Amino acid sequence: MHAQRRRKQYLWCWIFVLPTTLFYAGFQAWPILSSFYYSMLDWSGISSSKTFVGLANFAELLQDPWFWNAFANSFKYMVFSVPPLIVVSLLLAVLLNEQTLRGRGAFRTMFFLPVVTTASIVGIIMQFIWSPTGAINALIQLFGAERAVNFLGQAGTALPTVAFIGVWKDVGIYMIYWLAALQSVPRDVVEAAEIDGANKWKVFWKITVPIILPIAGVITLLAVINSLKVFDIVQTMTGGGPFFATDVMGTFVYRTAYESSVGMPRLGYASAAAMLFGFTVILIGVAGNALKGRITRHRVD
Repeated sequence: MHAQRRRKQYLWCWIFVLPTTLFYAGFQAWPILSSFYYSMLDWSGISSSKTFVGLANFAELLQDPWFWNAFANSFKYMVFSVPPLIVVSLLLAVLLNEQTLRGRGAFRTMFFLPVVTTASIVGIIMQFIWSPTGAINALIQLFGAERAVNFLGQAGTALPTVAFIGVWKDVGIYMIYWLAALQSVPRDVVEAAEIDGANKWKVFWKITVPIILPIAGVITLLAVINSLKVFDIVQTMTGGGPFFATDVMGTFVYRTAYESSVGMPRLGYASAAAMLFGFTVILIGVAGNALKGRITRHRVD
């Protein structure tokens, strides 16, 4: 009787898991396997002729300077965006976690609104705001600047500007992550430290940080991986320009696979680029997870 009941419970578990499994297989696993297959083809994606070339696409990628330019820009975007994203979102979470702060819910909603705004819409609006005749230039000229700055039209400022917009858009979701981490800190431990005379800085550094350190590692790893997958905000704001200064892997793959401006689309070549960069991101994720585990164990010891 007991065994029959357990089998029934297992059956219901599989029934509830099945929809998620099917969606994952259809929208994640199958596209990954298909991309791996396409990466070994010389195929435009629109013609009926497909030529199996093995690893030739990967070999060509290693010699392609535009691929390595996009590869490097992806990591530059990560460097520009992740540190301020983590720091600013943590500061906002600490401030909005204060029980005495009035209007905490309104402030949380205000900072979270950009997250639910479509990235393409944000990119188009920001094009006007950061243009030479936009609001940002009007503001800096108000403070004495002699001429307008073309933030998105100069190679030296385009990528940092896009990264800044990315931080502004995504800071709300990481603020929520930090708030969840901060609220996992036992309140009685904090109150005991305050009774013993510890100020807010000591409570945060000596009690809060060690407790939330494992979650902090996960948040940082998520920020790193998500920054490397950037596409929509770059595509709508700069399209990878000026002269490929903001061309990241997302825009490189999109342009190679679907745009005829570079000649006949090369879906097989683009798939190889996506697989190669995806493998790099996986390695970073595995290394980051291992590093997080070591830091957490060291902190506990």
